[in-house]
Parts: sequence; structure tokens; C-alpha cells
Amino acid sequence: MKNIHLIVGARPNFMKMAPLYDELSLHKDRFNPQIVHTGQHYDRKMSKLFFEDLGMPAPHAYLKVGSGTHGQQTARIIERYEEYILDGNRPDLVIVAGDVNSTIACALVAKKLHIPVAHLEAGLRSFDERMPEEINRVLTDRISDLLLTPSMDGNENLIKEGIDPAKIHLVGNIMIDSLINHRQKAMVSNIHQELGIEEGTDYALVTLHRPSNVDVASGLNMLLDAFNYIGKQIKLVFPMHPRTKKNIERLGLQDKLEAIPNLYITEPIGYLDFMKLQMNAKLILTDSGGIQEESTYFGIPCLTLRENTERPITITEGTNQLVPLDSKSIIEYTMRILDGDIKQGSIPKYWDGKTAERVVALL
Repeated sequence: MKNIHLIVGARPNFMKMAPLYDELSLHKDRFNPQIVHTGQHYDRKMSKLFFEDLGMPAPHAYLKVGSGTHGQQTARIIERYEEYILDGNRPDLVIVAGDVNSTIACALVAKKLHIPVAHLEAGLRSFDERMPEEINRVLTDRISDLLLTPSMDGNENLIKEGIDPAKIHLVGNIMIDSLINHRQKAMVSNIHQELGIEEGTDYALVTLHRPSNVDVASGLNMLLDAFNYIGKQIKLVFPMHPRTKKNIERLGLQDKLEAIPNLYITEPIGYLDFMKLQMNAKLILTDSGGIQEESTYFGIPCLTLRENTERPITITEGTNQLVPLDSKSIIEYTMRILDGDIKQGSIPKYWDGKTAERVVALL
């Protein structure tokens, strides 16, 4: 039997590992999947609630690394994961996902201990090395033994970088497995009632957490200016990331936030509630990576508030658009959608709910 560590640490990891854990558990004679939670997301709403919504078991190990700078957090994950392995918990395979600090840290530990590493969601590139996630993606791909890509652009990027094609496998987007598995449960969420929004009412869903958008006064000011105008046209639902909330307070922008009309601010919410909000949104304004993919699957217009994206397939095939980072452009793109000029998209290949099956077949 093969002991497999599934590394999770931040919310996007949970949606990627939940269907893989379930699929591996169907083959108990061959695989013993174990969830290792680094504790990178330490807020209950950012972590525990997602475990519950996704029906994941309690982690087999919880490293409790908490917050800190990139260096501090990555170092603590390396130290504690190595200790855990050396304390009699050596796996036969480590599977990491995405591009968070837990991804590169645990991949490094495994590689130096000569344990095979598989990278789920390999090959994505923004080509912007100012983004810490890009560093994590590139380095994790470089040291992984099995590269599991969500779309063909991932394969192409890896081959251009000189990766052995024999290591690269197009398996599809595993986050879509989670969407499909939990969509029916999400549909009965009562999040609209909790927010005081009548079902069927038009609203834009907003998420912000990227340092480039929320750590600097000029960027955050600009976005709040745009939201102030947009809020006069449509309701805005804004589940606020702890980082964003902290910076609004630190930068003295609380009054400006509260002046935005039709704004519904919530604490971070669970997976099922958020999916319900996505499925019923008129449009989404986000700087998230995964939401670009989820909105493409649901066919919801998505405006990505970033200079670039590591998920270009959501633009070439999906409903996503990159928006220039100025208030005039954000307002203009939003108004086009509200006026009915909606980008049509399609669902990319292998975004079909069977990615976990394809991964397990490879193992």
C-alpha cells in the first residue's frame, strides 16, 4: 500500500485536495491518503469551515505554522514538515497543489528526503516574478517528479522550460470536481437571506486580497473609488479577506468604504455559501486565481483586477477579462456587462468533474 501525503494550507488547496482524497479512499487496497495541514490559513473561517463544507476528515497532521512574512512562514513549514516526516511519518509520495507557500515548502522537504513529489495544477504561469505565487509555481514544477496540468497551456509552458515531457500529464481542473460534487448542496444555502438580499436580485460579487491591490493606499483608494460608482448601479457583495480588512483600517479608509452605496460586507464565508453567491452573481470583480476558473465554469462574467493572469485559458475560452488597473476602466468594463455586453465563454477540456479519477489512474 502506498502512503500519500496530501498537503493543504490555504483555502484553494482544500478544494483541490478534497476530491482527490475521496477518490484515493475508494482504493483502500492500494492507497492510504493522509491530509497534512500546514496551518498557513489560520482564521477559522478561512480554514475549518471549508473542511466542514467539503466533507473532509480532520487532518492527520496539523503543523500550526500561522501567519508571518513569506520567509518566516515558508521556513516554519519546512522545519515542521521535515520534523513530522522524520518522526516516523515518511510517505511514499507527496502531492502538493497550486502555488501557496505550503506548496513549495513541502515539495522542498520531500525532494531533499528523496520522496517523489507530484504537483497538481502544474504549469500555470503569469510570467510576473513580482508575484510570490509565480516563484512558488516555477520552483515547485522544477523539482516535481509528476506534473499534473489543468489545461494545455500548462503543458506548453513546462515543455518550453525544458521539463521532460514524460513527467507531464494533462488531467484537467480538479477544482471543478469540487464544484460539481457540491453544487447541489450550495444551491440550498441561505446566504442571500442572511445578507438581506432577495433571491433573483442583481448584484456584483467582489473579492480582494492581492498585496498589489490591498497593501498600498493608492491601489486600495482607486478600487474603492470604482466601487463607489458601481455601487450606485448595482448591489455589491464583498466577503472581506482579513488582509483587506486590516489594511483598510491601517490606511484610514474605513469611512471611504462605508460611503459606498449598496455595499454588503461579510466576514470570510464558507465554500458552499460562496459558491451560491458566485452562481447567482450578475458579475464578479476579483483578484483571485481560482475564481477566474470557477466563474468560467458557471458562465458568470468575471473582471480580473490584475495586470496579468496565470490562467489565460479563462480569457481565451472562458468568461474572464483582464481589466486595466484604474477606476475609469473598472467602471467602463462593469457598465458594459450591466448594459448587456457580456463575453460568452465555453468550458475548457477536462473541466468535467473527472480530474481526480485521471490523477488516481496515473498513480
